[in-house]
Amino acid sequence: MFKKFLILSAALSIILSSSVQAQVRVVKPERTSNPKLMYKAVAGNPELSKLIASDLKLCGWFDLVDSGAEYFITGAAAGTQVQMTVSNGNGTSLFALNSSVNPQNLRDSSHKTVDAILKKMFNIPGICSSKIAFAGQTQVGKKEIFICDFDGYNVAQLTNNNSLSVEPDWIPGRNEIVYTLYSKMFTDIVELDVASKRCRRLAQFPGLNAGAAVSPNGGVVALILSRDNQVELYIKSFAGKEFQRLTNSASVEASPCWSPSGDKLCFVSDLGGKPGLYIMGARGGNPVRLSTLGTEAVSPSWSDDNKIAYSAKMGNYAIAVLDLNGKEPSRTVVNAAGDWESPSWAPDNRHVVCSRTLGGNSSLYVIDTWTGKARQLLGGKMNIVLPSWSGIR
Repeated sequence: MFKKFLILSAALSIILSSSVQAQVRVVKPERTSNPKLMYKAVAGNPELSKLIASDLKLCGWFDLVDSGAEYFITGAAAGTQVQMTVSNGNGTSLFALNSSVNPQNLRDSSHKTVDAILKKMFNIPGICSSKIAFAGQTQVGKKEIFICDFDGYNVAQLTNNNSLSVEPDWIPGRNEIVYTLYSKMFTDIVELDVASKRCRRLAQFPGLNAGAAVSPNGGVVALILSRDNQVELYIKSFAGKEFQRLTNSASVEASPCWSPSGDKLCFVSDLGGKPGLYIMGARGGNPVRLSTLGTEAVSPSWSDDNKIAYSAKMGNYAIAVLDLNGKEPSRTVVNAAGDWESPSWAPDNRHVVCSRTLGGNSSLYVIDTWTGKARQLLGGKMNIVLPSWSGIR
């Protein structure tokens, strides 16, 4: 079921989704393996050493091996500093870097250390020091907003609305999110400060206020409103009060997301009869339909390197990627049993987090869009849907 689109077309219908673990089938891999890495531990701090080993494995950029390595990583910790050394397969040192250690938060120190290695080796911002927001079911018919680390640790509940709180989206450059809150009569869009839990309403018109997505510069929010008895796409400045309407038709719009430069929006519309992906200028214009896989395409997410991940209906819902740089056509990333929905890009532009629904439960999975490999992030204790991956914190 295409949850975000269903929310809008059915207005106040309740979101339900589910999943259990099953064997993941790799489909059309772009790359089949990572550099082989042998990790030789961090001397002087066994706990930090164990955490760094876990981050090197879960970051998804290395295959850890016991022999035949292309790279070696060693480290030495003393007090509030750790020095990491990266060598090639012949043992020749390539570089060394120093990283701060917080004895009160070794997990965070490990995340930052491994991100620094990824930055040096692959020129990416990292992945370990990011957060994932999601909607978790607390009781039947009710969901709250939660966050966790990239590896599923440090799960924390942010809201306590005793209602449906869904569709979280991070505000770039700030420790804040926007989300959709279901009240007794309507839905509101709420801005929430993660640290203080303070919040304010961004949109609370009678009817539907949903699907908020924040521009890359953090200054504008795209959202779906039914102000004029039509479900349409709007934008609004965080600093202003005016709402600019971008679409005007009898079709239903949903799930906007922003281009990396902030000058375009991708969104879902049934303008062509079935839900599909469209792109238009962030200030308006004629929408252009994208060529996508399956009979329906929903839940787009736009990466910083100009790729769109989405959920394609191919019997069940599968995760697919469309490279807007023209390097390759749409391709299926993963298509195992169940419905794979609501992908959200990691800051490394390689991995996505998504929900998987199957058999009455729901889980979050992290998918490597290069290899098609997937790992379960969270699941089992509550139904979890609609994830959103932050930038590096």
